Amino acid sequence: MHSLGWALIMKRGCFCSKETLHINGSRYTIRERLAQGGFSLIDLGENAATRRSYAIKRITCHSIEDQNIALREIENGKKIDSDNVIQVVDYELKGHADIVINTTSTLFIVLPFYKHGSLADHLQMRARKHDYMPEAQILQIFLGICEGLKAIHEAKPVPLAHRDLKTANICLSDSFEPIIVDLGSMTEARLQIVGQSDAQRLQDEAEERSSIVYRAPELFTVKTYCTIDERTDIWSLGCVLYAMCYFSSPFDPIYERGDSVALAVLSGNVNIPEDSIYTDEMHELIKYMLRIDPMERPFIYSVIEQTHDLIQKLEGRV
Repeated sequence: MHSLGWALIMKRGCFCSKETLHINGSRYTIRERLAQGGFSLIDLGENAATRRSYAIKRITCHSIEDQNIALREIENGKKIDSDNVIQVVDYELKGHADIVINTTSTLFIVLPFYKHGSLADHLQMRARKHDYMPEAQILQIFLGICEGLKAIHEAKPVPLAHRDLKTANICLSDSFEPIIVDLGSMTEARLQIVGQSDAQRLQDEAEERSSIVYRAPELFTVKTYCTIDERTDIWSLGCVLYAMCYFSSPFDPIYERGDSVALAVLSGNVNIPEDSIYTDEMHELIKYMLRIDPMERPFIYSVIEQTHDLIQKLEGRV
C-alpha cells in the first residue's frame, strides 16, 4: 500500500461537490482535493463548528494487513513529540476490511493544513526564477528538519526511522518552520537482517515506500547479514540539503534521463555544481551525510552539531 507524498498539497483543482464528513462527532465540509495517490487521498476540509481548515487524509484498506499499516501512521505519530513533526488532530476508522468477502474499510485522519504547501513546492517555485536560497536561511530551515528527525530517532520505546524523508514530505508552517509529514512509512529504525528472506522483505518494502532519488544505498541491495539503522534517514537528509541548495535531489537528473539510480547511488559520485554559490563547508556538510557505507555516516546529533558550527561561522563572517 503506497503512502501518499505531499508534493501535490497545493495543486488545487476544481472540486465542486460539497461533501460532508463526520469524524468522531465533528462535521467537516470538503472544499477541494489537495492530493491523490493509489490508495489514499487528501482533501481540504473545514470544521463546521470552528471554521478552521484541515487536511483530511483518507486511506482505503482492502485487508486487515492494509488496515494495520494505515493505523501505524497514527500509532507512530503518538510516539513523537516535536514542533517539527506533524501531529494527528483526530482520526476514525469506518467499515470492515475483509479480502475474502471483498469489503473495505476507510481510515480518516484529520491533520493540520499548511497553506504554504511543501518544501518541494517552494523549491520548484524558486527554481523557475533561479532564485537560490541564502545559505543562512537554508541552514535555519535545515536545523528544524534535523530537530524533527532527532525526535523520530529518539522515539520510545524503540527508535524509529522515517524511511521516506524528502522535500515533498516536509511542509512549511505559517512562520516557515519545517514540519516532517507522512509518517506512514515510518518503522522501527534498527533491524538485524538474518538471511535472504529478511533482506528481500526489507528491499521490497523500501521499493514500495522509499522514494528512489532519496533512498539510502543499503536499501537498494540489502545484504543477507547486516544491521540497518536510523542512518538510512541521514542519507535522505543529505539529499534534502542538496535539494535546498540546487532545487532537486542529486539523483533526480539520473532518474529523469532514465538511467539507473541504483548504480548512481552506489557509485557515491555526488555532483556539486562548479558555479555553486555556497561555501565549501556547506558542500562538506552535504558529503558528510552522503557516505555510501552507513557505518561511516553520522548520527543526527553530529549533523546538528556541524550545522550549528556552520551557522556560527557564517554569523562571524557577516
